[in-house]
Amino acid sequence: MYPALPLITVLGASGAQGGGLARALLCPSRQRFAVRAVTRKPASPAARALAEAGAEVVAADLDDPHTLRRAFEGAHGVFAVTNFWEHLSPERERLQARNIADAARDAGVRHVIWSTLEDTRRWVPLEDPRLPTLMGSYKVPHFDAKGAADACFRERGLPLTRLLTSFYWDNLIHFGMGPRRGVDGALVLALPMGDAPLPGIAGADIGPCAAALFARGEAAIGQCVGIAGAHLTVAQMAQVLSGVLGEPVRPATPRFGDYAALPFPGAADLANMFQFKHDFNAEYCARRDVAATRELHPGLQDFATWATRHAQALRAAAGLG
Repeated sequence: MYPALPLITVLGASGAQGGGLARALLCPSRQRFAVRAVTRKPASPAARALAEAGAEVVAADLDDPHTLRRAFEGAHGVFAVTNFWEHLSPERERLQARNIADAARDAGVRHVIWSTLEDTRRWVPLEDPRLPTLMGSYKVPHFDAKGAADACFRERGLPLTRLLTSFYWDNLIHFGMGPRRGVDGALVLALPMGDAPLPGIAGADIGPCAAALFARGEAAIGQCVGIAGAHLTVAQMAQVLSGVLGEPVRPATPRFGDYAALPFPGAADLANMFQFKHDFNAEYCARRDVAATRELHPGLQDFATWATRHAQALRAAAGLG
């Protein structure tokens, strides 16, 4: 009888990051770990697909520490991720991170990968007027909450790898950020980055990068690893999209204040995010090295490859049918 494989508990297993990691870990040609896929909806199609692929699917809730303790029992590793955009509450996200860290400590987990982001207040303190202060205590709430939550894992002495992700190119399809018809009828890609490059990545590539970090084991513990598939300006992205969509896409870089005033929840947060990436561009890009990402995941997609594979969805999102 073969010994059991080390178990990785994957939070957010029905989402982009967790789902991609679970599928990467379950790939038969390179399987080194067993997978416990954690979701609030174990009967969902995504969860059922993971079960069919060989995952143990369990129900748990980041707001309920008792369910997390059960989900982490016997786990060698934990992939920790939270979803700010479900609730738009930095305080709730930090509490969820604390719940994860407590449960991982209690379970004696030997490797935690925490999907995090920069706490932008290290660069722009609250009293600094360059970025408007939001919600009374934040500059970029969905960044700052994750960055502040790093301390939850460090203070508990957990064997931690911090994973810094980049702008999901999938946002161009699912988050309403893709090309849209302008008043003159032309397609416009509007992102407030000026001429600065924006590190981006295919959502599907994050999981394989995390899987490689679990495979590195102790060598990855203590590291902060940033990942990206390319660093592209808005103009370069528009040029690629022009070819994929079959008509010109004009790049536009609105002012940060104008972007903040757009009528959707979180617009001010995103405007500050883009300004942070713009104003501290060299350091932000340096923390997300494309060549190092490709070492983790040799199948890493560049933007043209991703866009070509998602041409139909991009066309639909742009209203092209």
